[in-house]
Amino acid sequence: MDYSGLVELAAKAREHAYAPYSKFRVGAALMVDSGNVYSGCNVENATYGATICAERAAVCAMVASGERKLVAIAVFSVAIPPATPCGICRQVLAEFAEDAVVIVATPSVQTEFSLAKLLPERFAFKDVP
Repeated sequence: MDYSGLVELAAKAREHAYAPYSKFRVGAALMVDSGNVYSGCNVENATYGATICAERAAVCAMVASGERKLVAIAVFSVAIPPATPCGICRQVLAEFAEDAVVIVATPSVQTEFSLAKLLPERFAFKDVP
């Protein structure tokens, strides 16, 4: 499947990032099984713990729109090498996909991973007997 448009949308979302503390602006765009696309950017907070990453912002937009099945996500920054999703974001993405295409990109580099490779032993809630 062609996910090339996701990188462009992630780059556009990055333009709206609120990163006055780290200056590290990130955009994300994800596609769900219906073909719809949702984007997000990082939003920092002075307490840092309240900061939300671009990937989770995109997931929140997806969920708020009633969607639940992630198939691909692009993450755009200017970091070299390209920044992969943090551990919390990987777990949040895994909540909505057993596996998904994860594209990390900069203006000059683009790399593709599988979510299962980035998070091989994801946490999954299991009923306690």
